[in-house]
Amino acid sequence: MRLDALLARATGRLSRAGSPSPRLDAEVLLCYVMGVDRTWLYTWGDHAAPTFERARFEALVAARASGHPVAYLTGEREFWGLALATSPHTLIPRPDTETLVEALLELAQEGSGRLLDLGTGTGAIALAFASERPAWEILGVDRVTEAVALATANARRLGVANARFVVSDWFSALADARFSLIAANPPYIDSRDPHLSQGDVRFEPKSALVSAEAGLADLRHIIRSARAHLAPGGWLVLEHGHEQAAPVRALLHEAGYVDLASRRDLGGRERVSLGRRS
Repeated sequence: MRLDALLARATGRLSRAGSPSPRLDAEVLLCYVMGVDRTWLYTWGDHAAPTFERARFEALVAARASGHPVAYLTGEREFWGLALATSPHTLIPRPDTETLVEALLELAQEGSGRLLDLGTGTGAIALAFASERPAWEILGVDRVTEAVALATANARRLGVANARFVVSDWFSALADARFSLIAANPPYIDSRDPHLSQGDVRFEPKSALVSAEAGLADLRHIIRSARAHLAPGGWLVLEHGHEQAAPVRALLHEAGYVDLASRRDLGGRERVSLGRRS
Protein backbone atom coordinates (compact mmCIF):
# COMPACT_ATOMS: atom_id res chain seq x y z
CA MET A 1 0.00 0.00 0.00
CA ARG A 2 1.24 3.48 -0.84
CA LEU A 3 1.94 5.89 2.02
CA ASP A 4 -0.68 8.41 0.85
CA ALA A 5 -3.32 5.65 0.70
CA LEU A 6 -2.28 4.43 4.15
CA LEU A 7 -2.64 7.97 5.47
CA ALA A 8 -6.05 8.42 3.88
CA ARG A 9 -7.32 5.20 5.42
CA ALA A 10 -5.97 6.12 8.86
CA THR A 11 -7.47 9.61 8.60
CA GLY A 12 -10.88 8.12 7.87
CA ARG A 13 -10.63 5.77 10.84
CA LEU A 14 -9.60 8.54 13.21
CA SER A 15 -12.33 10.82 11.89
CA ARG A 16 -14.96 8.17 12.57
CA ALA A 17 -13.49 7.67 16.04
CA GLY A 18 -14.02 11.36 16.81
CA SER A 19 -10.50 12.77 16.67
CA PRO A 20 -10.62 16.58 16.39
CA SER A 21 -7.61 16.53 14.03
CA PRO A 22 -7.62 13.16 12.23
CA ARG A 23 -5.33 14.04 9.32
CA LEU A 24 -2.75 15.73 11.54
CA ASP A 25 -2.83 12.84 14.01
CA ALA A 26 -2.25 10.34 11.20
CA GLU A 27 0.62 12.35 9.74
CA VAL A 28 2.34 12.80 13.10
CA LEU A 29 2.09 9.09 13.87
CA LEU A 30 3.37 8.04 10.45
CA CYS A 31 6.26 10.51 10.63
CA TYR A 32 7.14 9.09 14.04
CA VAL A 33 7.14 5.52 12.78
CA MET A 34 9.04 6.33 9.57
CA GLY A 35 11.52 8.71 11.20
CA VAL A 36 10.77 11.48 8.69
CA ASP A 37 9.14 14.92 8.71
CA ARG A 38 5.81 15.89 7.18
CA THR A 39 7.46 17.52 4.16
CA TRP A 40 8.98 14.14 3.30
CA LEU A 41 5.53 12.56 3.46
CA TYR A 42 4.07 15.14 1.11
CA THR A 43 6.95 14.64 -1.31
CA TRP A 44 7.16 10.85 -1.28
CA GLY A 45 3.58 9.82 -0.60
CA ASP A 46 3.63 7.55 -3.65
CA HIS A 47 6.23 5.27 -2.00
CA ALA A 48 5.15 1.88 -0.72
CA ALA A 49 4.75 1.58 3.05
CA PRO A 50 7.35 -0.83 4.50
CA THR A 51 5.72 -3.84 6.15
CA PHE A 52 7.15 -3.38 9.66
CA GLU A 53 6.49 0.37 9.78
CA ARG A 54 2.97 -0.16 8.44
CA ALA A 55 2.20 -2.62 11.23
CA ARG A 56 3.55 -0.23 13.89
CA PHE A 57 1.62 2.66 12.39
CA GLU A 58 -1.66 0.75 12.31
CA ALA A 59 -1.19 -0.27 15.94
CA LEU A 60 -0.68 3.38 16.91
CA VAL A 61 -3.69 4.47 14.87
CA ALA A 62 -5.78 1.88 16.72
CA ALA A 63 -4.57 3.26 20.04
CA ARG A 64 -5.34 6.80 18.95
CA ALA A 65 -8.79 5.74 17.77
CA SER A 66 -9.45 4.44 21.29
CA GLY A 67 -8.57 7.87 22.67
CA HIS A 68 -4.89 7.69 23.66
CA PRO A 69 -3.18 11.08 23.20
CA VAL A 70 -0.78 11.37 20.27
CA ALA A 71 1.82 12.95 22.57
CA TYR A 72 1.84 9.84 24.77
CA LEU A 73 2.01 7.52 21.76
CA THR A 74 5.02 9.30 20.28
CA GLY A 75 6.50 10.38 23.60
CA GLU A 76 6.93 13.94 22.33
CA ARG A 77 5.09 17.25 21.90
CA GLU A 78 6.32 20.53 20.46
CA PHE A 79 5.93 23.64 22.61
CA TRP A 80 7.39 27.08 21.84
CA GLY A 81 9.37 25.43 19.05
CA LEU A 82 10.96 22.97 21.49
CA ALA A 83 10.56 19.21 21.10
CA LEU A 84 9.65 18.06 24.62
CA ALA A 85 9.56 14.46 25.77
CA THR A 86 6.20 13.63 27.38
CA SER A 87 4.97 11.03 29.84
CA PRO A 88 1.67 9.91 31.39
CA HIS A 89 3.06 11.35 34.66
CA THR A 90 2.63 14.90 33.29
CA LEU A 91 0.16 17.05 31.42
CA ILE A 92 0.61 17.38 27.68
CA PRO A 93 1.85 20.92 26.83
CA ARG A 94 -0.81 22.89 24.96
CA PRO A 95 -0.57 25.90 22.63
CA ASP A 96 -2.77 28.05 24.90
CA THR A 97 -0.07 27.91 27.59
CA GLU A 98 2.22 29.86 25.26
CA THR A 99 0.07 32.85 26.30
CA LEU A 100 1.59 32.50 29.77
CA VAL A 101 5.12 32.35 28.34
CA GLU A 102 4.45 35.50 26.29
CA ALA A 103 3.29 37.34 29.42
CA LEU A 104 6.41 36.27 31.33
CA LEU A 105 8.72 37.43 28.55
CA GLU A 106 7.04 40.84 28.43
CA LEU A 107 7.66 41.23 32.16
CA ALA A 108 11.28 40.02 31.95
CA GLN A 109 12.82 42.97 30.16
CA GLU A 110 15.71 43.31 32.60
CA GLY A 111 18.96 41.60 31.71
CA SER A 112 18.74 38.99 34.45
CA GLY A 113 16.53 37.73 37.24
CA ARG A 114 15.05 34.60 38.78
CA LEU A 115 11.90 32.78 37.66
CA LEU A 116 10.05 30.04 39.54
CA ASP A 117 7.81 27.64 37.57
CA LEU A 118 5.38 25.86 39.90
CA GLY A 119 4.11 22.42 38.87
CA THR A 120 6.56 22.32 36.00
CA GLY A 121 5.51 18.94 34.51
CA THR A 122 7.51 18.45 31.30
CA GLY A 123 9.32 21.71 32.02
CA ALA A 124 7.53 23.39 29.11
CA ILE A 125 7.10 26.86 30.63
CA ALA A 126 10.49 26.91 32.33
CA LEU A 127 12.37 25.73 29.24
CA ALA A 128 10.52 28.02 26.84
CA PHE A 129 11.33 31.01 29.04
CA ALA A 130 14.92 29.87 29.63
CA SER A 131 15.53 29.51 25.90
CA GLU A 132 14.53 33.17 25.40
CA ARG A 133 16.23 34.61 28.49
CA PRO A 134 19.61 32.84 28.84
CA ALA A 135 20.86 35.31 31.47
CA TRP A 136 17.99 34.46 33.82
CA GLU A 137 18.06 31.71 36.45
CA ILE A 138 15.05 29.40 36.22
CA LEU A 139 13.85 26.92 38.82
CA GLY A 140 11.05 24.48 38.06
CA VAL A 141 9.39 22.48 40.83
CA ASP A 142 6.92 19.61 40.89
CA ARG A 143 5.75 17.28 43.63
CA VAL A 144 5.90 14.31 41.20
CA THR A 145 9.40 12.82 41.12
CA GLU A 146 8.92 11.42 37.61
CA ALA A 147 7.96 14.87 36.32
CA VAL A 148 11.13 16.43 37.75
CA ALA A 149 13.22 13.70 36.12
CA LEU A 150 11.47 14.26 32.79
CA ALA A 151 11.91 18.05 32.89
CA THR A 152 15.59 17.61 33.80
CA ALA A 153 16.06 15.23 30.86
CA ASN A 154 14.31 17.67 28.52
CA ALA A 155 16.64 20.48 29.62
CA ARG A 156 19.68 18.29 29.08
CA ARG A 157 18.53 17.08 25.66
CA LEU A 158 17.71 20.62 24.50
CA GLY A 159 20.96 22.04 25.86
CA VAL A 160 19.21 24.52 28.17
CA ALA A 161 21.76 25.25 30.86
CA ASN A 162 20.01 27.98 32.89
CA ALA A 163 17.08 25.89 34.14
CA ARG A 164 17.08 23.31 36.91
CA PHE A 165 14.32 21.25 38.49
CA VAL A 166 13.67 19.97 42.00
CA VAL A 167 10.95 18.08 43.85
CA SER A 168 8.70 20.41 45.85
CA ASP A 169 4.99 20.49 46.70
CA TRP A 170 4.43 24.07 45.53
CA PHE A 171 6.70 26.14 47.85
CA SER A 172 7.44 23.44 50.45
CA ALA A 173 11.13 22.91 49.58
CA LEU A 174 12.02 26.54 48.81
CA ALA A 175 12.74 27.89 52.33
CA ASP A 176 13.01 31.68 51.98
CA ALA A 177 14.05 31.80 48.30
CA ARG A 178 12.72 34.82 46.37
CA PHE A 179 12.07 35.35 42.67
CA SER A 180 11.43 38.18 40.24
CA LEU A 181 8.72 36.16 38.51
CA ILE A 182 6.58 33.22 39.66
CA ALA A 183 4.58 31.28 37.07
CA ALA A 184 2.08 28.47 37.49
CA ASN A 185 -0.29 26.42 35.39
CA PRO A 186 -1.89 24.60 38.34
CA PRO A 187 -4.88 22.26 38.48
CA TYR A 188 -7.96 24.42 37.94
CA ILE A 189 -10.75 22.13 36.67
CA ASP A 190 -13.81 21.42 38.80
CA SER A 191 -14.16 17.68 39.52
CA ARG A 192 -17.70 17.85 38.08
CA ASP A 193 -16.60 19.31 34.76
CA PRO A 194 -17.91 17.05 31.94
CA HIS A 195 -14.78 17.74 29.86
CA LEU A 196 -12.84 15.40 32.17
CA SER A 197 -14.47 12.46 30.40
CA GLN A 198 -13.61 13.72 26.92
CA GLY A 199 -10.53 13.82 24.71
CA ASP A 200 -6.93 13.58 25.86
CA VAL A 201 -7.64 14.59 29.46
CA ARG A 202 -9.12 11.13 30.09
CA PHE A 203 -5.54 9.81 30.03
CA GLU A 204 -3.75 12.65 31.79
CA PRO A 205 -3.06 12.63 35.55
CA LYS A 206 -6.14 13.93 37.38
CA SER A 207 -3.92 15.36 40.12
CA ALA A 208 -2.58 17.84 37.56
CA LEU A 209 -6.06 18.77 36.30
CA VAL A 210 -8.60 18.80 39.12
CA SER A 211 -8.77 21.17 42.07
CA ALA A 212 -11.30 21.58 44.87
CA GLU A 213 -13.48 24.63 45.51
CA ALA A 214 -14.80 24.73 41.93
CA GLY A 215 -11.25 24.52 40.60
CA LEU A 216 -9.91 27.46 42.62
CA ALA A 217 -8.25 25.75 45.62
CA ASP A 218 -4.73 25.49 44.21
CA LEU A 219 -4.91 28.93 42.61
CA ARG A 220 -5.98 30.39 45.98
CA HIS A 221 -3.12 28.61 47.80
CA ILE A 222 -0.52 29.82 45.29
CA ILE A 223 -1.79 33.40 45.38
CA ARG A 224 -1.64 33.50 49.19
CA SER A 225 1.75 31.80 49.46
CA ALA A 226 3.62 33.40 46.55
CA ARG A 227 4.00 36.82 48.19
CA ALA A 228 6.57 35.41 50.62
CA HIS A 229 8.67 34.24 47.66
CA LEU A 230 8.37 37.27 45.39
CA ALA A 231 10.99 39.98 45.43
CA PRO A 232 9.52 43.46 45.96
CA GLY A 233 7.81 44.45 42.72
CA GLY A 234 7.87 40.86 41.49
CA TRP A 235 5.03 39.39 39.44
CA LEU A 236 2.84 36.33 39.85
CA VAL A 237 1.51 34.99 36.53
CA LEU A 238 -1.17 32.28 36.52
CA GLU A 239 -2.93 30.19 33.91
CA HIS A 240 -6.56 29.36 34.74
CA GLY A 241 -9.84 28.27 33.17
CA HIS A 242 -11.44 30.56 30.62
CA GLU A 243 -14.28 31.42 33.06
CA GLN A 244 -12.01 31.99 36.07
CA ALA A 245 -10.33 35.30 35.22
CA ALA A 246 -12.65 37.45 37.36
CA PRO A 247 -12.43 35.26 40.50
CA VAL A 248 -8.65 34.94 40.10
CA ARG A 249 -8.27 38.72 39.83
CA ALA A 250 -10.45 39.03 42.92
CA LEU A 251 -8.18 36.61 44.81
CA LEU A 252 -5.12 38.57 43.70
CA HIS A 253 -6.71 41.81 44.89
CA GLU A 254 -7.67 40.32 48.25
CA ALA A 255 -4.08 39.12 48.74
CA GLY A 256 -2.70 42.61 48.13
CA TYR A 257 -1.37 42.35 44.58
CA VAL A 258 -1.56 45.43 42.35
CA ASP A 259 -1.51 46.20 38.61
CA LEU A 260 -3.87 43.30 37.98
CA ALA A 261 -4.51 42.21 34.39
CA SER A 262 -5.62 39.23 32.31
CA ARG A 263 -4.42 38.00 28.91
CA ARG A 264 -6.41 36.21 26.23
CA ASP A 265 -5.43 32.89 24.66
CA LEU A 266 -5.46 31.88 21.00
CA GLY A 267 -9.23 31.51 21.13
CA GLY A 268 -9.77 35.00 22.56
CA ARG A 269 -10.59 33.74 26.08
CA GLU A 270 -9.10 35.19 29.26
CA ARG A 271 -6.66 32.43 30.15
CA VAL A 272 -3.82 34.10 32.12
CA SER A 273 -4.03 36.57 35.01
CA LEU A 274 -1.21 38.41 36.75
CA GLY A 275 -0.48 40.74 39.61
CA ARG A 276 2.53 42.51 41.09
CA ARG A 277 3.69 42.41 44.70
CA SER A 278 3.35 45.97 45.92
